[in-house]
Amino acid sequence: MDFASPQPVIDALRERAAQGIYGYTARPGSLYEAISGWMMRRHDWAVERDWICYSPGVVTALIACVQTFTSPGDGVIIQPPVYPPFAKLVEGNGRKVVANPLIHRNGRYEMDFADLEQKIKETGARLLILCSPHNPVGRVWTRAELERLTELCLAHGVLIVSDEIHADLVFPNHKHTPLAVVSEKAAASSIICMAPSKTFNIPGLSTSFIIIPNPDLREAFDRTLQDAHQSMTNTFGIVASESAYRHGDEWLSECLSYIRANTDFAIAFFERNLPEIRTTNPEGTFLLWLDCRDLGMDPYSLAQFMIKEARVALSSGSDFGKEGDGFLRMNLACRRSTLEEGLRRIEKAVKVKISTI
Repeated sequence: MDFASPQPVIDALRERAAQGIYGYTARPGSLYEAISGWMMRRHDWAVERDWICYSPGVVTALIACVQTFTSPGDGVIIQPPVYPPFAKLVEGNGRKVVANPLIHRNGRYEMDFADLEQKIKETGARLLILCSPHNPVGRVWTRAELERLTELCLAHGVLIVSDEIHADLVFPNHKHTPLAVVSEKAAASSIICMAPSKTFNIPGLSTSFIIIPNPDLREAFDRTLQDAHQSMTNTFGIVASESAYRHGDEWLSECLSYIRANTDFAIAFFERNLPEIRTTNPEGTFLLWLDCRDLGMDPYSLAQFMIKEARVALSSGSDFGKEGDGFLRMNLACRRSTLEEGLRRIEKAVKVKISTI
């Protein structure tokens, strides 16, 4: 985001910095209490202290899960178009990407359960990385969808590692459901990755927490991080996380209102001024998925056009898998004036291009 973090977080960091000692730091009990309190207030989830593990980041946790619960050559399922590091970390650790693409139907994305079951049977995959809420398409999976997913994976012995880093960034009329609350069996067969980083704009402090109710899975995960010497905690990350989870409710509510207004503004702008670019109305996150296929450009040309002609930097959809070819991802967590300027630049560049065809 372009937004400053909550003032209580800034104040807490200043106070900690003033101490002048920045050595190794243990995680205090108050941090675990703050995390559990937030989970109950925001997600109606009673998280026990023993379930909470530490990781420098969610991607680090995903790598640890792939290394711990699969073997080289195994298949790992992802659901593209999806956050680019998923495929990279699977391949980078000698595993095979098994793609279970989302279905794009009437401007909305859905899981393809029939394809998922077929892929599990064909590949023998034993791990699925879920993106919930989904980056980049903005879906907030319903409880019914998550129930169907867990039933299918449980039936075939597939462990679900759920990246829920955008869990707090959900718009009205939608509710995030942590995968582990779907059922006791789901809790025993899943690993939930969360962090305050996206919610409060503190990703540079490298602090995330991984919730694992199953003690056997938890012990194995912790052992992998310890063996990799990744068990230490960022001193400032502890302070920022605890402060954010204790005092960030009002700030987050205001932030979500602003992002939702930006989202509505951008969607209306494209519908009114650039019907050649279609939008997927997100249910959460601060991202907007743009369908630019009607512009008739290949992925590289599209990305270069936006940078060189429109002078706007967007994420190329092809980075999210071949299912993203012809799409772009836009970040909406900025001032309205910045958003409007970017949209005007895109409009001008596209209209010039169209006029020359």
